[in-house]
Amino acid sequence: MSIDFGTFQKDILSEKIADKLLTLIREKQLRPGDKLPPERELAVQMGVSRPSLREALRALSIMKIVENRQGSGTYITSLQPESLVEHLDFIIALNDKSFLDLFQARKILEVGIASLAARSINDEEIKTLEACQARSDACIDDPEAFLQADLELHRLIAEAARNQLLALFMKSINDLNIASRRRTGELAEVRRMTQKDHHAILAALKVHNEQAAAQAMRAHLDHVEKRLKQLVEAK
Repeated sequence: MSIDFGTFQKDILSEKIADKLLTLIREKQLRPGDKLPPERELAVQMGVSRPSLREALRALSIMKIVENRQGSGTYITSLQPESLVEHLDFIIALNDKSFLDLFQARKILEVGIASLAARSINDEEIKTLEACQARSDACIDDPEAFLQADLELHRLIAEAARNQLLALFMKSINDLNIASRRRTGELAEVRRMTQKDHHAILAALKVHNEQAAAQAMRAHLDHVEKRLKQLVEAK
């Protein structure tokens, strides 16, 4: 198979090289498990220096897009979502703006998810949510245990929405959002507010009130976002 990797000016940034390889993956010219040409050959094909190419491949390796197999070469990874976000939580933890961007993403997704869940949730799922909420209530003074119960509750709501793609998006966002949640969850006032908000969300889900569930989820996320902004601005 002949692939046009493109050519670039000598002073091109390594980001452009990485972007070209990502485009080839999106266009399915490169697929999971494919082996890239040897570094020297690929650099010639793209018209770039080997150091620039090496820097681009290193960045893609950190992102779990490519992997170098000792003695074999560089391959496109399986591109599984779980592996692609594996280290991004650390990167995002270094950037306060990313915390707030993630909250915007959560608000867009989770308000709609709550509405869908209210429509489709069944009695068994409600019982599971109630048990999760009971665990959350019991560990209100334990920030880490409360965080785990919080993550579980939001995961269960996403699953109850009966949309696999939304559930996958939420899993990725939750994985990335753990650092932010730990930051706000250290505050007892936030845990108490979250506890109250979760009860309101659960009450709306139990009666299958889509509008009330969406409103309760929006209020919950607004409350936590407001406190997070205060923490960021105070730095």
